[in-house]
Amino acid sequence: MAKLPTDQFDDLPKDLARVGAHRRPPRSGRGLITFAWAALATGVFVLAGLLGLNALRGLSFLGEEPAASATPSAQVTADPVLDPATIDPARAISITILNGTPTVDLEKTAQAGLTGWPVGATLVASNRAEPTTIVYYGNPANEDVARGLVLALGVGEVRESTAYNAPITIVLGADYVGTPAP
Repeated sequence: MAKLPTDQFDDLPKDLARVGAHRRPPRSGRGLITFAWAALATGVFVLAGLLGLNALRGLSFLGEEPAASATPSAQVTADPVLDPATIDPARAISITILNGTPTVDLEKTAQAGLTGWPVGATLVASNRAEPTTIVYYGNPANEDVARGLVLALGVGEVRESTAYNAPITIVLGADYVGTPAP
C-alpha cells in the first residue's frame, strides 16, 4: 500500500484516544442491504407498471375478466366494387394472387377469371394447405375492391392486413375451384 505524506492533521496530541477513526473498515453486509433495497424497488415498479397497464388497456393481471359490452356494435362494411373499370386509377390498386393450394397453376386460372381487374402478380404461397380463400386489403379505403373481388371469385372472405406489400392480396384456398381459362 502506498505511503501518503504526512500533514498537520496526522500529528495528533498524545492525550487524544481517537486515532484513525475516519479510516475505519466498512461494516460487513452493506452490499447485501443495498441489493435488497434495489430488488424491492424494482418489484414495486414492475407491480405499479402492470397495474397501470391493467387500468389503461382494460386488461386483467389479477384474474378478473373485464365486463363485456351489453350490445355488440354493428360493423360497417363498404359496398363492393362490381365493375373494375369504375376503380379510380389514382388509387393505384394492384392485386397479387397467391396459390395456397397444391393445385398447380390455380393462381393463373384465378387471374383469367378476373379479367379487367388490375392483377399485378400471380405466385405460389408459402403455405400450400390453406383451407379457405381470403382477400386481404392493407388500406381500409380498399375494402370495397376486396369485397368486389370476393363476388367475382364466387368464394372467400375479406380481411384487413398489412402483412402483404400489395394493396390487395388474394390467397386462394381449398374452397376455390376456379373456372377454366377461356
